[in-house]
Amino acid sequence: MAKHIVVLGAGYGGLMSALEARKKLTVDDARITLVNKHSYHQLVTQLHETAVGARSDRASRVLIEKVVNGKDIDVLKGTVARIIPDERTVELVDGQRLVYDYLVVALGSEAEYFGIEGMKENAFIMKTINQARLIRVHIQSCFARYAYDRRPELLRFVVGGAGFSGIELVGELADALPRLAAETGVDYSQVEIYNVEAMPSILPGFDPELVQAAQESLQSRGVRFRTGVAVAKVEPGLVHLKDGSVIETETMIWTGGVRGSQLVVDAGFETEPRGRAKVDAYLQSVNIPNTYLVGDCAFVLGDNGRPLPPTAQLAWQMGAAAGQGLYHDIKGGVKEAFKPVMMGTLASLGRKDCVGKVGRSTKLHGRMAYLVKEAGNWRYLAKIGSVFH
Repeated sequence: MAKHIVVLGAGYGGLMSALEARKKLTVDDARITLVNKHSYHQLVTQLHETAVGARSDRASRVLIEKVVNGKDIDVLKGTVARIIPDERTVELVDGQRLVYDYLVVALGSEAEYFGIEGMKENAFIMKTINQARLIRVHIQSCFARYAYDRRPELLRFVVGGAGFSGIELVGELADALPRLAAETGVDYSQVEIYNVEAMPSILPGFDPELVQAAQESLQSRGVRFRTGVAVAKVEPGLVHLKDGSVIETETMIWTGGVRGSQLVVDAGFETEPRGRAKVDAYLQSVNIPNTYLVGDCAFVLGDNGRPLPPTAQLAWQMGAAAGQGLYHDIKGGVKEAFKPVMMGTLASLGRKDCVGKVGRSTKLHGRMAYLVKEAGNWRYLAKIGSVFH
């Protein structure tokens, strides 16, 4: 009898695990059900562009049915309410229950607020297309309102966190806001962009030479950095920093950290302190059998003993590895331990600039780096069979 594989989440890891499992397993071997709350796969690496209007909502999503068309993967639109490992069951919000033989959990991550008072209630986050859309509409509203309400805080934009997500968003803001100012008749000299980071520099842990190139590029376009100082509290219209200073703003966007899905914690998976599930060398849960965890909800250590960063390229590689593991679970053979191949790490700084590394040591910045990053996006779309999405 065919085994039932249930995949929760159609992000980079979940979608790739379903595709890889189906590529290797026939319908007689396994029935595959892919559960996702939306009918589309979100290209979350492009949300910073959607948030400022540089890329349309439609361009940041791929219809799941188009990707799985003809591949004998059942797509179920629904929201996971809870995972019940003892019963090998997943319960959805609408009451449906799915019984599985093997489970892939790819539920992504949630924003980590680090206990900062008022952050959750008063800041935007940017983890979904809908959230990016809210940011875009809000920013446009700030410029439109300034024509009638000359409060400076309407044109003062703050991004909390200077990791990759924060820096990419800041770069897009630096490129997009001059256009918005011109369209609404606002003097751009009145616009302020702040980036606040608790660590001593932006892009913590990144190559110092590339960090300097990124900072100089962004500062040349008016970005003001507040590094080495954490956000202490966020109120409506006010961002309090731990050095006692206050930034008056109508726009606080938080990109300062992520944690694993609460559903993973509630299901009883063994996790690290930020809610990401611990997995073995094959990406299987260390305490719950027949379950793989991939993407941002999994805690994976690199060869240096440090946690691997939650990136899209890591997520889809984990998904492919889980799909291969499922094949061996069902058909036999020897599994291979997961060994990620990090092809490069690139952070865009707007539409014409980018910094990063390709391979282990090749440093790039400028327009060429941006084109390499775009090529990586096309490579992923080709992998899922959706280049012309």
